[in-house]
Parts: sequence; C-alpha cells; structure tokens
Amino acid sequence: MSGLDRFADRLAVPRRVRRGATLTLVFASVLVTGAATGSWSEAADGGRKAPPLPVRSDAVAPSGGGRTAERAAEAAAEAMADGKSAEKAAEEAVSRSGDRWGSVYSHGEYREFEQALDGAYTGVGLWARRGADGRIEVSRVQKGGPADRAGIREGDRLRSIDGRRVTGRPVTEVVSLLRGDRAGTPVRLGLERATRAWSETLRRARLSTDSVTVTKLSGGAVMIKVAAFTKGSGEAVRSAVREAPEGAGILLDLRGNSGGLVSEAVTASSALVDGGLVATYDVRGEQKALHAERGGDTERPVVALVDGGTMSAAELLTGALQDRGRAVVVGSRTFGKGSVQMPSRLPDGSVAELTVGHYRTPSGRAVDGRGITPDLEVEDGAAARAETVLTGLGPPS
Repeated sequence: MSGLDRFADRLAVPRRVRRGATLTLVFASVLVTGAATGSWSEAADGGRKAPPLPVRSDAVAPSGGGRTAERAAEAAAEAMADGKSAEKAAEEAVSRSGDRWGSVYSHGEYREFEQALDGAYTGVGLWARRGADGRIEVSRVQKGGPADRAGIREGDRLRSIDGRRVTGRPVTEVVSLLRGDRAGTPVRLGLERATRAWSETLRRARLSTDSVTVTKLSGGAVMIKVAAFTKGSGEAVRSAVREAPEGAGILLDLRGNSGGLVSEAVTASSALVDGGLVATYDVRGEQKALHAERGGDTERPVVALVDGGTMSAAELLTGALQDRGRAVVVGSRTFGKGSVQMPSRLPDGSVAELTVGHYRTPSGRAVDGRGITPDLEVEDGAAARAETVLTGLGPPS
C-alpha cells in the first residue's frame, strides 16, 4: 500500500465517539455491521515481528503530529514499564494534544480496519442511518448476509444491541457495538417494525462489500453508487463510465460515502476528467498535488449526489468535479473532513494515527470543518431532483 493509500482520510469522527468508530471512515455513517481493519499477518504481542508501517512516524507536518507521536510513544512505553495499559496512556496523550482527528487503535482494530479497505468486514450485513428523532433505522440489508437471512428489512428500527439502547447514539457507536473481530460470534438485536417489537440473535459473518453498484435509470442515464473508496473502487467507477451507453448521463451517488483510500478517489476522478489537478495537500509544510490520469470521459453530463454523510475522499472527489465544472453537485452540505492522518506504531503494537496536514480543492478551497456546498441544495427528494437535473443537462452537443 502506498503512502498515498495510507492517508487516513480514514477516520471521520473524533476518538471520543470511540472504539470501533475507527471503522467509520470506510463504512461510517452507514455501515452498521461494523467493519474495517488490518494488514498485519501476526499480532505484535504474539512474539512475531509485525511488518513496518509504510509511513514513518516522523513523516509529519508542523501541526504537532510529530511531537504528539513522540509523546504518545513515551506515554505508552512508561505505561508498559509500570504494568499499565499502553494503549490507554497513548490515547490520553493524543487527547491532550488537541488533535481533533487523532486516534489510537489496538493492533486488532487496525488490522480489521485495513481489511475493510480491502473490501471485507465482519458483521451482520446491514446499513443504517439515524433519523431526525434520533432513532436508528436500517437503510439497506446485504443480500445473503445474516440480517437478510433473519428477515430484517429496510426501514426496520434498531432499539438495542446486546441489551444496550441505541436511540440517540451516533451511528459510529452503533458500528462499534455491532462489529466483531471474529465470524461466528453472536450479537442480539432489539428491533421494531411498525407496531411489532422483537429480538433477534445473529451470528456475525465475514462479508465482502460491493463498494460500487451500477443501475440504469429511466431515460438511459446510469447511476453509479460508491459506498466507500475501498481497493478497486476507483477502477470500478472507470469501468462503469466506459461501459455506459454512448451519450448517457452519469449520476454519481456519493451519499453516505465516508471516504476510504484517497488513491481510489483520484482514480475515480480519472473516469470523468482528462488529467489535471484533483486536489492539493500539505505534509511537513510542503505543498503536494494529486492529479488524475489522462483519457477520462469529458463529454457526458454528470451530476454528483451528496449529503452530510459524504466525507473525506468522497469530498475530495466532489470538490474536484465541482471546481472543474465537470459535475453539478446536488444534495446537502457534505460533512467537512479535509485533514490528512498518517500512522505510527507504538511500543505495544497499537497504532496512533495523527493529523499531519490538510487538503484543498483545485480552486484552493479548504474542506475541513466546512464541507462542500452543493450547487443545488436539496434535503428531501434529492435523488429525484438529481435525476431531473441530469435530464435537463441533456446529451452532449
């Protein structure tokens, strides 16, 4: 995995919403089954040496990431010497640093996280969203997964997980409760459907994710839904654009896409632009740039559909298409995570991911804390409005 792949454009929530929320960037506000992690083949505490992380712990920006990494490592080492939790000590050091996105993950969490970026996760196969009333609703069920086999449907409400009420909790915490380290472990869900309330015990399974799905719309347009930027998703977007009927418009649905691998978002941009700038970012005070490959389709009309769950790499792609006049952006303001994190291993094998810089859109707009404002802001019925806009753009002349 390249240094670019290691941008933790990964975590879209502060550590305080916690454990397992790591996994949120990949499936975050939507993938309730829990997801993400790992590329180390052996545990560091298992007596075998874990392979080095591809980004050095000193590869940091003047934002304090380097100092924070040193403090976290020192705190972890001192805690280990005293027989205390190194991970907890490192978390406290990161928390005191003021790094909004800084996080410390156990070896197992980080492994699961990286596996999710490879397109797999351990969970029950459902997606969810939090309604305006704070209740957690099932927004999608993965075909053939444990939730599907148990008869859980889109629109069902989650009341509890293993006895813990979830109403009002951030979806990231729900992810943490639902995810599992091993397939076969049980999780008990409290559910509601209309006036019916019941409980269901499911067994977690190792599931693959379909990050990119393609649907033909009425009128000949094609909708490309990108749920997360996992490995191969960028090329899947390029293939979908190439295979779309000649002149067909593209509706790029990035709603609920909480990011993933920056390199995959850049590859996806290459489907719709003919080279050129995608974003700039700073690391260690140096300005760097991300460029699309040449040869993308610049003729088809494109609408990008976004919402408050559109984060990180998905915002990077949205900003590039908007700035370059390549897409009309429809929906609601995006989340606003435009920071870059890089990992460093701590003495006990856990990993600290700390902010080292920020990225900007081609026109120089900052995203972090601001998000992307759509060209057409729509709350309800955004998908239908996006289709209408796409139809109005018409075929290329």
